[in-house]
Amino acid sequence: MRMQVPPALCTKAGKHLNKGKIYISKTSPPSVLKAYLSQFQTDFFAFLRSRAAEMVAGGGMLLSFNGRSSPDAAAEVGFHQWELLSQALMKKIDSFNAPYYAPSAEEVANIVEEEGSFIINHLQEFEIDWDGGSTDNNDDDNNNNVVNGFENLSRGRRVAKIVRAVVEPMVESHFGRDIMDELFRRYGEVVDHYMSKTRAKNINLILSVTRINSCY
Repeated sequence: MRMQVPPALCTKAGKHLNKGKIYISKTSPPSVLKAYLSQFQTDFFAFLRSRAAEMVAGGGMLLSFNGRSSPDAAAEVGFHQWELLSQALMKKIDSFNAPYYAPSAEEVANIVEEEGSFIINHLQEFEIDWDGGSTDNNDDDNNNNVVNGFENLSRGRRVAKIVRAVVEPMVESHFGRDIMDELFRRYGEVVDHYMSKTRAKNINLILSVTRINSCY
């Protein structure tokens, strides 16, 4: 889920807490996980409060966003694409942090309950392949008949195109336009290598809520 970059990731003295990473990883210190969770709680609470002000009692809202199934925010199912993107960048990335957090269903439910304007009708997580489940066309037979279409790309290159469509503006504003083509070419290769060894899935959360009468 998109959110603000947690200000706490950089100290008043200018020290970057998540050195060498652009999102939560297994090597991130606990303070980074705490900062991301705190920012998500603040932003999602504000989002719910704003939507509540626009809705009448009995109105419904359906949300779908990336999340995670593990209670561990550093788990790969939390959006490991950021970790692979940091590998593809091959630059000093201490000062860039993704404005994103993949919450667990429990974290989402806790904030809905705390905000108090909605009741949860349904909250479910489901898996989706990184590239949407397309078959891999990165074999010799297919490469002999290359067509400039999405389905004729390797799985890693498909993922690179999908991720680029979402994150390029924020990455470009930090690192510059000149590296974008080469960055996402490398990223496709990194993802291809990762997907050749790993079952790569994202977790999506579906949240259905109903507006109730409440006093703030």
